[in-house]
Amino acid sequence: MSFIQFLGSEYPQIISLLVEHLKLTAISVGLAILIGVPLGIFISYASKAGKPVLSIANIIQAIPSMALLGFMIPLFGIGTVPAVAAVVLYSLLPIIKNTYTGIESINPQTLEAAKGIGLTPLQVLTKVQIPMALPVIMAGVRIASVTAVGLMTMAAFIGAGGLGYLVFSGIRTVNNNQILAGAIPACLLALMVDFLIGLVEKLVTPISLQKGDTVSKKKKRTVQKAGISVAALMLTGIFVFTSLGGSMQGSRTISIGSKDFTEQEIVGNMMADLIEDRTDISVNRRLNLGGTQVCFGALKNGDIDLYVEYSGTAYTDTLKHPPISDMDKVYETVKDELKDIYNIDVLKQMNFNNTYVLAVTQETAEKYGFETISDFAKKAGSMTSGLTFEFTNREDGLSGIQKTYGFQIGQNITLDNAPRYSALQKGDVDVIDAYATDGLLKKFNLRSLKDDQKFFPPYYAMPIIRGEALEQYPEIPAILEELNPLLTDEVMGELNYKVDELQQSPEEVAHEFLKEHGLIS
Repeated sequence: MSFIQFLGSEYPQIISLLVEHLKLTAISVGLAILIGVPLGIFISYASKAGKPVLSIANIIQAIPSMALLGFMIPLFGIGTVPAVAAVVLYSLLPIIKNTYTGIESINPQTLEAAKGIGLTPLQVLTKVQIPMALPVIMAGVRIASVTAVGLMTMAAFIGAGGLGYLVFSGIRTVNNNQILAGAIPACLLALMVDFLIGLVEKLVTPISLQKGDTVSKKKKRTVQKAGISVAALMLTGIFVFTSLGGSMQGSRTISIGSKDFTEQEIVGNMMADLIEDRTDISVNRRLNLGGTQVCFGALKNGDIDLYVEYSGTAYTDTLKHPPISDMDKVYETVKDELKDIYNIDVLKQMNFNNTYVLAVTQETAEKYGFETISDFAKKAGSMTSGLTFEFTNREDGLSGIQKTYGFQIGQNITLDNAPRYSALQKGDVDVIDAYATDGLLKKFNLRSLKDDQKFFPPYYAMPIIRGEALEQYPEIPAILEELNPLLTDEVMGELNYKVDELQQSPEEVAHEFLKEHGLIS
């Protein structure tokens, strides 16, 4: 599919995410102005506070954006609030600094003259200092606003939406069209924001300080005011429209989350479609959130009500038990302990086991005669692995498998989900971790090594739901159980392949599957 064709088929989603991105950016910059300008004024009067305030703002600016977002999650959970909080903090430095610089650069004689004509300190501030400093202040706001547009793409990592959803989904499915569909509108939005705030910057600059004759400058001002007014009306309309849309949502609402890979988005959409088709419950889809800790933390905090977990992941990563291969024991332990400890109910297991596998290219497998992980263990010391962050840091991941099979990998390069496949194809790494049902295994024609010592525990998919949500919606388990016999390993692999290789959307694949099997009308 060409990029133009992709835009033609996906433009409703792109427009929706663009509006969402604009709204989040406007809220963030607005809050940053409300905080930053008063702080800049304060430190211009309280000189001793200037250095500490600017130092703190500089330190915040130096924190990597992903790290700052990570700090926000324990404080605010997932969604809009932590994303806005992170972008507000990043936007403060230019606003505070420019406000302070603008006020400090005013000629002292001007201030003396203002005092001499009897203006109070507050009148000096509001009638002299702020108006004269406004061009410099707006320059800081302009920098902060353009930066905020780019930073807000990170919001997609924690379910806040925006254009970052397309960018990160495209990266994970190696879909360049999807990446461009998120990146290009974000760039255009940044340019538009820069242009509009540039107009405001000119409007607050006294005519006497602008180039050109007075008549032409006045005409330009009229056009600039009209442009700003139209932009303000459009932004107000977006806020009103989206707020009304949210208030019209039914009182019976459930939030469904998912992790940040293809299979999770497909199954998450299936569950949402089924619930909406069979009941009067509205579903808030908060998909593509992140790894296990993000999703489970969101479930515990009530940010989401339901998502699909894997039995082995809950057993080893969440409950911290050593890996075992007994499917029934793993499931029963997880079911009992999640209910006892967290009041989270585990519904019936689905029929596919998305276990971890180690995968290599066909050429590597033939060159070294790799069929099993034991075969790989003999050569592991000379190999380079490209493993995901989650696999590298889990007991049922790298450390556990090295201990069980008695090898030490030569070098490990930690990568995000999809880039590791590209790295393997290019020969940058020799082996990667993958999920048994990954569509990308088929796309890149990789060989999965057999776990001959049965190290990996069973990873059967199972919906888990907050106890309070289950009490409120007791009809949900019976509805979701209709999926269980249909979703086998082979079926799930094919569905993932449709997204990862054939570039269909997870929503489309999920909906078509349900219609094909008569589960929805």
